Amino acid sequence: MPPQANCALPAGFQLDQYRIVRQLSLGGFSIVYLAEDELGTQVAIKEYLPNSLALRKEGETEPQVSEEHLPAFRYGMKCFFEEGRALAKLMHPNVVRVLNFFRSNGTVYMVMQFERGRTLHDMIQKHRGTLKESFIRAVFVRMLNGLREVHAHKLLHLDIKPSNIYLRADGTPVLLDFGASRQTLMIEQPILKPMYTPGFASPEQYERRDQLGPWSDIYSVGASLYSCVVGSTPLRADERMKDDTLQRVSETHAERYSTQLLGLVDWCLQLDPLARPQSVYALQKALAQQTPATATATTTTAATPHPPWFTDLGTRLKAFIGRS
Repeated sequence: MPPQANCALPAGFQLDQYRIVRQLSLGGFSIVYLAEDELGTQVAIKEYLPNSLALRKEGETEPQVSEEHLPAFRYGMKCFFEEGRALAKLMHPNVVRVLNFFRSNGTVYMVMQFERGRTLHDMIQKHRGTLKESFIRAVFVRMLNGLREVHAHKLLHLDIKPSNIYLRADGTPVLLDFGASRQTLMIEQPILKPMYTPGFASPEQYERRDQLGPWSDIYSVGASLYSCVVGSTPLRADERMKDDTLQRVSETHAERYSTQLLGLVDWCLQLDPLARPQSVYALQKALAQQTPATATATTTTAATPHPPWFTDLGTRLKAFIGRS
């Protein structure tokens, strides 16, 4: 089934204990709504509805899924639900708060705290390579606090990008829209169209998924930092693996930003997972430094290969629900 546009549930629709106000976004994997609970509190509700597997027409409530795609749809629904369970255990000011998750209309829903503000992508578009270094550092130091908590629960984000880094009115960053369940579904169901974001997805998300780990999210952090510095998206990783023409920001933007910050961006964007920072803590430590970065940003040293974070379905699902 080729990708198609799914129709969103209409405004005023009663979904469990929530009333839909309007659609916020529509993607290839889900639809996100603004809704209100019984007390009138606004929430964001994410509906599992991959357009490669299911189709909901105008006026319908439940999606149509063919017999051929039903196993993949159900498997993805289970991954989405397990991810909701895992995220509901996370309580961190820099990670979107999952309040509830439930089944309805032949699919599953994740209810999240509704945040007011703007995305980092909006800021980048507005300032186009002129963001102050102090602003960049302040956003990423706090955002990495949230990502560190995510990794501590044996979860990966796998879709970090400026449009998924939300800035509250007070400037506090919040990580939104996790992509781990999308990645898991794609690994098990190769018929699906890839659901990562070119330019921000790590090389291992394209063809070496057994090597996924914290370093994969760190690549995406580096790509997001690159966007803040340059004002545009870096060359996509699959193209870089064929012919790496991406210029180092330490060579192109030295007149505007510190050597230390630029070296950190280059370090995170190494194609070899072993050549990047190996943990969020290491990245935070480097980001907090005010002295020039060492040669780790440009030098690859021999290291022991990573044990795979995701080796089979059982391991993945245990990771999603935070079990050791």
